Amino acid sequence: MSVALAREVPKWKRKLAEEIRNYIKRYKYILIADLFKVRAAQLQELRKALRGKALVKVLKNTLVAKAIEGLDAEKPGIEALKEYLHGQNVFIFTDENPFDMARTIEQFRVKVLPSPGDVATSDIVVPAGNTGLPPGPIISTLNALGIPTRIESGSIWVVKDTVVARKGDVISYDLAYILGKLDMKVIELGINLKAAYIDGLVVPGEELKLDIDGIREAIGEAYKEAFNLSLNAAYPTPENAPLLLQMAHVRALSVALAASYPAKGAVELLLAKAEAEASALARALAEKGFS
Repeated sequence: MSVALAREVPKWKRKLAEEIRNYIKRYKYILIADLFKVRAAQLQELRKALRGKALVKVLKNTLVAKAIEGLDAEKPGIEALKEYLHGQNVFIFTDENPFDMARTIEQFRVKVLPSPGDVATSDIVVPAGNTGLPPGPIISTLNALGIPTRIESGSIWVVKDTVVARKGDVISYDLAYILGKLDMKVIELGINLKAAYIDGLVVPGEELKLDIDGIREAIGEAYKEAFNLSLNAAYPTPENAPLLLQMAHVRALSVALAASYPAKGAVELLLAKAEAEASALARALAEKGFS
């Protein structure tokens, strides 16, 4: 009896699993994103960005796995999501086009204050000017980081723009402290999509990313190839009709000239050709002594 009680799922967990189950039933698509190193402020901004378009929830993987059980009849292939239920995740439930949502999330970036151990996402430059900080022990920290300073009007001034970290550098404790004091939000963070459930398929995150420029280039190349093919096959379309008519006109003139046929538009060319041939013959005869 005691074992049975120990194994009984708490009521609150059953209730929450049922809520998650209802989310899965209600929304067409589910996206899973990794919460590794995602900060609370970043998650809050994501919720704002997706407000009215999606329901954003941080949920325990075990509860989501429990909610998924037995839903395969209503949501075919949903069980495959379990493969991605590891680590800490944020779940996005939506009826919007999942590729549009993925693009929004992929482009979503926020800048935050750095923490020790963060990796610089770009070169970090402390600008010249008034820091607004009073003189004190902080000056030695600034100097240790290679930031030249002077004291003016009771404040610490940075003498010149100073690069304190290059892209890819690890942020030290002292640098994180100084950037925090200067309120420099220099670390750009995004959210990494792991997978999405779309119409019975679980699509890996990397396949959700659309290369818009690449697609545009491929469409342009396909258009050029199709256009050239239609010209070579003389297949008329609204796009190639003017050029086909122009090509046909040129070819018809060429045939008329070759056959010396006095068609409309060819007479002037035939006369010019005859005149040129006559002039050439006259010069040749003159060279031979005929006049």
